[in-house]
Amino acid sequence: MIAVLHELAETECRSARVEGQQLWMDAGEFQSATQWSLKPEGFCRGDACVPVPPARAEEFVAGSSVNATAFWNHLGSPVVHDTAREVWVLGASATDRSSSLQSLEAPDFALPDLGGRLGTLSEHRGKKVLLATWASW
Repeated sequence: MIAVLHELAETECRSARVEGQQLWMDAGEFQSATQWSLKPEGFCRGDACVPVPPARAEEFVAGSSVNATAFWNHLGSPVVHDTAREVWVLGASATDRSSSLQSLEAPDFALPDLGGRLGTLSEHRGKKVLLATWASW
């Protein structure tokens, strides 16, 4: 089993297999891990679709399997893995990260307060907020 880490999820992929530096996985698991689905028009997420280059189709798709590494690199995004190739990270592109940083807006998240009530950062938009974090390790 291979763990795939993506900014949206951490997914244990039973169908994933490694061939050299390439991570192949079932199209359904790829969609669960990344929200990108394989359709006749290419890889799609919401209304956005990225066509598979016709001359390189076998590099991206083989039957019901997709090459996550090839697609992620095609998007201009980084892919890294541990030395055992059991954990793969599909990172965000520098362009995506740059646009997030330029907005100076922290991504929304939800955490419980001391009373157990779930609160979100977005509830405090427009106000000054101090975020204090710590870790016990």
